[in-house]
Amino acid sequence: MRREAILGAALEEFSARGFAATRLDDVARRAGVAKGTIYLYFADKEALFQELIRFHLNPVVGTFGAALASDLPLSAIIDQAIEIFVREIYGTHRKEVIRLIISEGPRFPALAEFYYREVLARILPAVRARLARAFERGEIADDALIRFPQLIGAAFVTTIVWHGLFDRFEPLDVPAMMRAYFDRILPGARRPA
Repeated sequence: MRREAILGAALEEFSARGFAATRLDDVARRAGVAKGTIYLYFADKEALFQELIRFHLNPVVGTFGAALASDLPLSAIIDQAIEIFVREIYGTHRKEVIRLIISEGPRFPALAEFYYREVLARILPAVRARLARAFERGEIADDALIRFPQLIGAAFVTTIVWHGLFDRFEPLDVPAMMRAYFDRILPGARRPA
C-alpha cells in the first residue's frame, strides 16, 4: 500500500516538475510518508522513476505482446492495439510516464536507456514478427514497416505529445486519428485477405 502511494505521488511530482526538479521530500509529503520510507522501497530517485516505468507499463507491454502474437488478421490486431492504447495508456496516467520519457529522456539518457530496455526492446521484436507474418500472408505490400516498426509507434507518440501540448485548444479524437493513420500506412491491412 505504501509502495503504491509512493509511486502515485512520484508520478504526480515528476509530471508536475520534471525529473531534475522533483525532490524526494516532495514525493514523501504527497504520499503521506516520511522521506526515509521511500528508501525502504527505492535506492534513489532514479530507481523510483525506473519503477514507475515497470509498474505502469509492464502490464501493457504484456497485453500488446499477447495481441501481436494472435493469429488474427492484421486489421483486427490494429483495432485491438488502438483499443488497448486508448483504454490502458491514453485514458490513464500511464500516458504521463511516456510523456516524461519523451521530455526527460534527452537530458537523462540512463532513463531513456532503461525505458528502451523495459518497453521498446520487448515491443519492437513482436511488432516486427507480426508484420513479417503479415507480409508473408500478403496483408502488407512491402517490408518497409518490418524494417522501420517505429512508424507504427508514431501514431501512439503523436497522441501523447498532442495531448500534453495542444489538447486544451483542440481535443483529438484518438481512435479516429489512429485509424486514419493506419489506413494510410497499412492500406492492404484493411482489405480482406
